[in-house]
Amino acid sequence: MGLFDDDFYSTKVSRRARSTSSKDDFAFSNNKGMRNWSNVRIAFVASFTSAVAAVLLFVLVFGGGGFGPGSHSASVSASGSTSLEQRTIQASAKVRPAVVSVINEQTVPYGLMPGTDGSEGTTGSGEEEQLPGSKQEVGVGSGVIFKLANGKAYIITNHHVIANAETVKVLLVNGEKREAKIVGSDQITDLAVLEMDGKDIKTVAEIGKSSKLQPAEFVLAIGNPLGLGDSLAMGIVSKTHRIVPVSLNEDGVYDWQQEVIQVNVSINEGNSGGPLIDMDGKVVGINSMKIAEVGVEGLGFAIPIDNAMPIIDSLMEKGYVSRPYLGVYTVDLEQYFAQQQMEDQAAEDSGKADSGAAAGTEESELPELNLPDEVFNGVIVIEAVGPAKDADIRLNDVIVKLDEKSISSTMELRQYLYEQKHIGDEIKVTFYRDGKLKTTSFKLAEKTKDE
Repeated sequence: MGLFDDDFYSTKVSRRARSTSSKDDFAFSNNKGMRNWSNVRIAFVASFTSAVAAVLLFVLVFGGGGFGPGSHSASVSASGSTSLEQRTIQASAKVRPAVVSVINEQTVPYGLMPGTDGSEGTTGSGEEEQLPGSKQEVGVGSGVIFKLANGKAYIITNHHVIANAETVKVLLVNGEKREAKIVGSDQITDLAVLEMDGKDIKTVAEIGKSSKLQPAEFVLAIGNPLGLGDSLAMGIVSKTHRIVPVSLNEDGVYDWQQEVIQVNVSINEGNSGGPLIDMDGKVVGINSMKIAEVGVEGLGFAIPIDNAMPIIDSLMEKGYVSRPYLGVYTVDLEQYFAQQQMEDQAAEDSGKADSGAAAGTEESELPELNLPDEVFNGVIVIEAVGPAKDADIRLNDVIVKLDEKSISSTMELRQYLYEQKHIGDEIKVTFYRDGKLKTTSFKLAEKTKDE
């Protein structure tokens, strides 16, 4: 339906009306009493002709064709709206059969008896009671089938969707549940690949180009929000390139930065791992996270598919992502100073509370680093393994430089290694030990799946 799809705006005049009008004109042409009416008619026809000419000129300039009811180009503004609606329907229909729900199953720990939190101790379906020592669903996310090969179907999802899973199951859009196995997973990029039986799987999602996205472009998120399954959400791209800090260990300390697409699409728990698609039905991102704070709405993030596919290829080939390996576990020096300040403040408050009495002194758990006064940035080694251990880097050494790059945090250390160095490269490490500046050089090894 166009905006002008009714008789009021139609410029058509029926043959019967034209015939009647001609007869009336002829009948009254010699009637002196009707001459004034004829003048009025002439003025009306002239005005009407001008209006038609104006409409024709508009159509010629801005495009269009017919005018009457049911005309394909009845409205320029309406055609754009209808086109978007149809593209949305077509894009979602193209991908939806390839979108699945991913179920993370783990063993219920002994000692956590069902119903202790007031629940009935079931899976939620009321069909099966979960006893300690049995497996249950601990998380449900989404995934998208991107490849069929040798009778197997391969699925992209998020690492955090299947983290610590003992078994993984996949629920197809038709309600069928299948066993799946983890081909590979990468915590740094929050990506994982699953494999399942490809029998009767007909639809594979088409991979697009996230680099072609533009701000304000319409996109769709498809997935399993809150366990509802086969759910669609629509919005726009808020920003094509956004860097957000993440805490890999979920301890509140940011130790990595993720490049993401920011969208205002509703992304809820369970959407993770599902596809973000464009209006051509191509996957342009993997929905990964949202800002879940009071007062924050319409702030979701997806991993750009251009960044994801090299990781996916590595997971398919090796089961892990091959990266250069330094061999240190670290804590930011900034955290050390913050903890030291808290201990000093606690000791001061304790002394005031004693009102002059001898305050009990507790030994600090923080190591004595003996750093020069001008050193505020770096990372403290809490364990050295592999190449770093072989190069005699020890506990409580404070790394301040890699090659000529100053390092102030674990995040910067990882970024330099993963973005600037390669396996087998020589690296120079500058660090403090007992207040003395030292350097050592060695070759970077390959970080394996276990490491």
